Parts: sequence; C-alpha cells; structure tokens
Amino acid sequence: MTERIQPPSLPTEKDYEGNEFSPIYTTTVTVDGGVASHGRASGRARSSDGALDLDLRMPAELGGDGQGTNPEQLFAAGFAACFHGALSLLARQKALDPAAISVMATVAFGRDPEDGGYLLHVDLVVRWPGVARETATELMEKADALCPYARMAWRGTPTTITLAS
Repeated sequence: MTERIQPPSLPTEKDYEGNEFSPIYTTTVTVDGGVASHGRASGRARSSDGALDLDLRMPAELGGDGQGTNPEQLFAAGFAACFHGALSLLARQKALDPAAISVMATVAFGRDPEDGGYLLHVDLVVRWPGVARETATELMEKADALCPYARMAWRGTPTTITLAS
C-alpha cells in the first residue's frame, strides 16, 4: 500500500502586505515546433525539471491529427487542478473531507465577437457528493477568489514578452 501524500498547508487568508508580486514557485516550459515548425501542430513541450515532456498536436476539430495534447487540454487540466486544490484546502479548514470533490474544466477555443481574434471560455463543474449545497456553494465562491487560475480568468495576468538575444 502506498503512503498517503500530505497536502500543502498554504494559508487562505490575506497574509501578504507587500507592494510587488512575491513569487512562491516558478516553473519554465519550453515549446518548440517539431516537424511542422509549428508548436501547436507538431511541437513538444518540456519543463525545465523534466517532469513534463509531451507531444503537442492540433485537435482534429482545428484540422490537426489529434494525436497529442493541445494547449486547451493543458489549460483545462491546470485550471481544474488549481481550483480543486483551492477548494480542498478550504474544505479541510472547515473539517470537511475533500476526497469526494471532483472538478471538471471545459475549455472552448473560439472567436471573440469584439475583435474577431481568438478567445477561451472556461466552464467549471464541481461535484461534491455528501456536502450540503449551501456549504459547497460558499466554499466554491471562496475558492474562486483564492485559486490563481480563477483570479487570472477574471483579473487578467501580467505578462511580459521578450525576444531572447
């Protein structure tokens, strides 16, 4: 039998008073273009620590072969995992067992009617059997304010783009 992994004990209350972003963890993933010289169509994504190493492919719905992971799937996985983590942390603080929580993220890639560019739309569905709807709803609202992916979705994310020399 495997030993149970201890979940992180990150705080949920506002406990930082600084004037600048204060990173707690940083990761780097590099994507290169593969045989089509197009990262989305035939690329490879690798993390600097080697934990992530996967083929990227366009989904069949966008004209690709669908034989690999695509950015929307990666984003959906990250969003669902982040929201699940925030909700689980809040559940434990209320002495609730988070084991039954599941979060399903659906990410749609489409056109922005405002400018014709591309846009993502995210739907999260939480299943939490055995917990009162009012309790689950209250904690989901708190998780929405705590989860960095959710905050990114409604606040935006500061981004810098630099050409390496």
